[in-house]
Amino acid sequence: ICINAGIRISRLQPLEILSRFLRISLSRSMAFSKAYAPSAPELPESFGQQLNEEGRYSYAYPYGVSGQPTQKFGSSGMFSPETHPDIVRSFESADRDRSGFLDESELRQALSFCGYDGISHRTIRVLIFIYKSPGDSLLRLGPKEYVELWNCLAQWRAIFERYDRDKSGTMNSLELRDAFYQLGYMIPSSVLQLIISKFDDGTGKTVDLCFDTFLECGMIVKGLTEKFKEKDPGYTGYATLSYDVFMSMVIPFIASYD
Repeated sequence: ICINAGIRISRLQPLEILSRFLRISLSRSMAFSKAYAPSAPELPESFGQQLNEEGRYSYAYPYGVSGQPTQKFGSSGMFSPETHPDIVRSFESADRDRSGFLDESELRQALSFCGYDGISHRTIRVLIFIYKSPGDSLLRLGPKEYVELWNCLAQWRAIFERYDRDKSGTMNSLELRDAFYQLGYMIPSSVLQLIISKFDDGTGKTVDLCFDTFLECGMIVKGLTEKFKEKDPGYTGYATLSYDVFMSMVIPFIASYD
């Protein structure tokens, strides 16, 4: 980090940024992990969303999923004709003010229509921050961003179910490691333990993460990684950041928390 006083310059790796962020923000997650414990719901049979085994991500560079949209949209910003009806139906049902956008409460309702019951408000805010249009100053999602989020959630849900090997509806540290690896994020054991420890209730029991918690942690990893990639166009795994830039990367995620 290049501190404003100009005393020292150092280069940070993405996992260093993630570790520092987790120490700042995830300490408030334990209460939510107990209050919300949604399972991963089933997809509609007609949707047919599956993981592409041939498109697995490269593990040589720990940046993971690109998150690019898979649908094409016209200039009107409305849903394309090939958009699945369940996506359109859930969006239109939740868009109560007919603004063409979903705010925090509307997005939570839309996802509930799709079977994602009980996702915490904090996780919803993280999702909006990551998927909202970069040119939109408001925290909301339009049709294009909603489809992108839908497709991402379907993929993450499938990975959660794949690595929840005992079908308990929760994920232990080993399952979490393998799931992140499948997503393309090579998280070291020290960072994984830091994530897990923030959900420890102090009873001495093994900490397991429900789908909501897995989604929240994963989206923070994804979001910070994508922000870091913007500063590392050469994919070197390092970037030189000013103090202001570092704070602008991290603070929005902290501000998404209660």
